[in-house]
Amino acid sequence: MSESENNELTINLERIIRERAGNHVPGFIIRWLKRFVHEDFINEFLKRGYEGVEFCEKTIEYLNVRLTVEGVDALPANGHYTFVSNHPLGAIDGVTLGGIIGRKYNGRVKYLVNDLLMNLKGLAPLCIPINKLGSQSRNLPGQVDAAFSGDNHVILFPAGLCSRLIDGKIRDLPWGKAFVQKSVQYHRDVIPVHFIAQNSPRFYRVARWCQRLGIKFNLAMLLLPDEMYRSRGQHFTVRFGKPIPWQTFDRSRRPAEWAQWVQDEVYKL
Repeated sequence: MSESENNELTINLERIIRERAGNHVPGFIIRWLKRFVHEDFINEFLKRGYEGVEFCEKTIEYLNVRLTVEGVDALPANGHYTFVSNHPLGAIDGVTLGGIIGRKYNGRVKYLVNDLLMNLKGLAPLCIPINKLGSQSRNLPGQVDAAFSGDNHVILFPAGLCSRLIDGKIRDLPWGKAFVQKSVQYHRDVIPVHFIAQNSPRFYRVARWCQRLGIKFNLAMLLLPDEMYRSRGQHFTVRFGKPIPWQTFDRSRRPAEWAQWVQDEVYKL
């Protein structure tokens, strides 16, 4: 692979910072950030050029993560489903589900994700980017409808953010209701997924202090590359529940209440 092709696949943190902040960020801070996010470790993997489901599977292999997967063999072979999961890790949980579900359904899977993830060229073929800000936000309804009306299975983390330490337990913030509304609209049964894992105590301390201090910027998000690095060699469990028929989500509850009900069902798995 040529140097130019490598550059297209890899992350250049210094270039990203310079494009957004010019020369206002001192070089020693950039060097520290490059080490903190483990840029070399990440790029060593990205240069291998994996794409799609293989990218997801090889990421888990590269990190030497061990998995126990329960319930996937019982999933129906036919149909179009909405997979909804808690979001404990912020990175490994996403690629793990893409690998498992993508292998089960011959690559017919799409994530609804933050459009920043499109910078990962290997993951991009599985992604439908969602940008809630700026000029692209007007396209958001069409992007969501395209995902749910298509032939691919949809993977969603309805909390949007990683799980937090809430009342002494690692748990998602309240789930958004869109997956309920769109699953009903497009007659997709919902498959709940419980990903059993957690980040380091440091991650939850930072998130808690941000909340206490009223910091709106998601500072804990900056820790996620290091959290992924720390997860090397760990063991996680993924449990798939039985499909919930879309007809379940009737008018007896509001969509937000149904979303909360599904979230509670996930944590029972």
